[in-house]
Amino acid sequence: MKNAIKLNYRDYDVILHPLLTEKSNLMTTSAQYFFAVSRDASKPEIKKAIEGLFKVKVKSVNTLVKKGKNKVFRGKRGRLSDTKRAMVCLESGQKIDFSTGV
Repeated sequence: MKNAIKLNYRDYDVILHPLLTEKSNLMTTSAQYFFAVSRDASKPEIKKAIEGLFKVKVKSVNTLVKKGKNKVFRGKRGRLSDTKRAMVCLESGQKIDFSTGV
């Protein structure tokens, strides 16, 4: 077990899923990727999680909190939950392939 891979399970809690939209697919050409992340995740945690899960080098991380909308469903008022998103810029020459899985 000399070269065993050390898994950090917090990485899987920080990164919830990639955001695959038309705009985010256009941004992948310039090495920028979008992810839904945990609300309590910090920028250094997000950077460490991306580098650990995808084996790439991260240049910068920008985050934003998308506020939930008020909705009416079958006459009852409700509110969608707030979500946190991260835009991850990779070093030049780096790439994430979502089709292979983690």
